[in-house]
Amino acid sequence: MMEKKSKKGRRGGGEEGSGKMAPVKKSKKGKRKSKDSGKLKIVKYGGGPPPLPPELRGLDTEWWYTFLHKHAESGYSAPSDEGEAFRYFFRTSRRTFDYICSIVREDLISRPPSGLINIEGRLLSVEKQVAIAMRRLASGDSQVSVGSAFGVGQSTVSQVTWRFIESMEERARHHLVWPGPERMEEIKAKFELESGLPNCCGAVDATHIIMTLPAVESSEDWCDPAKNYSMFLQGIVDDEMRFIDIVTGWPGSMTFSRLLKCSGFFKHCEAGTRLDGPVMVSAEIGEIKEYIVGNNCYPLLPWLMTPYDGESLSAAMSNFNARQKVARMLGTRALSRLKGSWRILNKVMWRPDKNKLPSIILVCCLLHNIIIDSEDELLPDLQLPDHHDTGYTEEKCEQVDSIGMTMRDIITGYLQS
Repeated sequence: MMEKKSKKGRRGGGEEGSGKMAPVKKSKKGKRKSKDSGKLKIVKYGGGPPPLPPELRGLDTEWWYTFLHKHAESGYSAPSDEGEAFRYFFRTSRRTFDYICSIVREDLISRPPSGLINIEGRLLSVEKQVAIAMRRLASGDSQVSVGSAFGVGQSTVSQVTWRFIESMEERARHHLVWPGPERMEEIKAKFELESGLPNCCGAVDATHIIMTLPAVESSEDWCDPAKNYSMFLQGIVDDEMRFIDIVTGWPGSMTFSRLLKCSGFFKHCEAGTRLDGPVMVSAEIGEIKEYIVGNNCYPLLPWLMTPYDGESLSAAMSNFNARQKVARMLGTRALSRLKGSWRILNKVMWRPDKNKLPSIILVCCLLHNIIIDSEDELLPDLQLPDHHDTGYTEEKCEQVDSIGMTMRDIITGYLQS
């Protein structure tokens, strides 16, 4: 489920679904040249690049070689392998990039705005528009800088990026959904295999998206504990670090606990319409219902397990905490990967439209999931080396639900049996 909070209200929804991948796409011919080892090296094919499959021959690939040569000539370093260079700049394989193009193609063709004309006087191809938008999201560079790399102006980058975001938000929602019963059983089995926790359905964490605001819009509502203006993103992830529920649009000044309680997910859980799957029953220990895990910034609830707190913990409690950490760190790692891949979320955003920012965040989460769904492998240096919320201290939540305490004790006992 995706949920945004804005002046127009919240959006959410989406049912389980999957997207079909486009066929593998090869590179089309274009000018190539080699650089020294410290710079890009374009792989040469004997007699030219291999032919494209018939169904892909109408797609534009010239933009890629133009972009690649411009970066090589500028002296920027990047992987020497062409496939890795593509992933370095756009985070996906060429195959997945073509799939993303197929998602937005109809919108980008059917509603071309004025001004999307390249230097030769032709309308920008769908592939080049998608590349511009994805490079803007991946690098977080200014619109001027991204435009220079593609030979277009700042206004073109702005128009292209926003059209891409609108289309993805509407057409790629099936990549971020709450799992159906069959998939949820797979998730729970994997969590138990990796951490030992039974009936665990996911891990929750939250991060701040930092921004600057005009003086007329600055207010204490958006000023967070680290004295930054920021917007919150909360994500729940599965065993593969895929987002299965997000909420964003709320001010970073809120606590994690307050953010959770403002989410549709919280309301569903409290109403018994989420995390309502099969219960594990043990005659010796008791019932273990479905739940997620989070850190001590969150309240202990019947469906949200947090670690035991304190210095004098029993061996059984320490064992629970260790296993719970293995599971909950998937949420932390997912947010680090998200902000490392889509650097626009990790840089200070310059005076963003607060009504549009939730859509940008949401689409970055969709792209994160598409990479996982496509079984793409991110380059290892793209995940942030540090915590996704560097500069923020954990604020412990003191709320403890008595049923939640009992549930945690039952799980702790189960782990000892």
